[in-house]
Amino acid sequence: MPGHAILSHGLNSSPRAAKVSAMAEIAESMGWTTERPDYQDLDATQDLRRIDDRIERLLAHARTCGERPLVLAGSSMGAFISALASRDVRVDGLFLMVPPVVMDGYPRQLAAAAVPTTVIHAWGDEIIPSGDVIRWASQRRDKLILVDDEHRLTNHVQFCADAFGRFLQSID
Repeated sequence: MPGHAILSHGLNSSPRAAKVSAMAEIAESMGWTTERPDYQDLDATQDLRRIDDRIERLLAHARTCGERPLVLAGSSMGAFISALASRDVRVDGLFLMVPPVVMDGYPRQLAAAAVPTTVIHAWGDEIIPSGDVIRWASQRRDKLILVDDEHRLTNHVQFCADAFGRFLQSID
């Protein structure tokens, strides 16, 4: 049975960002419903304390899903909050793109529920060292896909969307 995917954009981005838009299109073509919460008002302050508000907003959306399969997905800060939120609500899978393992000045590190998880990261990520993500994913035995790109994954938007479609098929 198709489920519901909540796609969270990165910091200084929007629900109309290329990756989450392409992913929503793929998911909806497969019969999944999607939503893309808007965190721009929280991000405008650049205050790390607003990360908790981002998580709470995501959890509020996730709690309305009901019994359908639920997948949380996100890019960068969106991946970070999706992973942390997965520990507080029932999810069936996580799809994380360029997730920060630590956020300087924020007390919590990247942590996620023990659910099927795919991580896409860029070898040339200038913000989040690939070695940190490799170590995190390997400790969990998550599927990890490394691509030759930079943090925004600009050259891999469709690649990410297609990988997301395959991930949803594995959950469905």
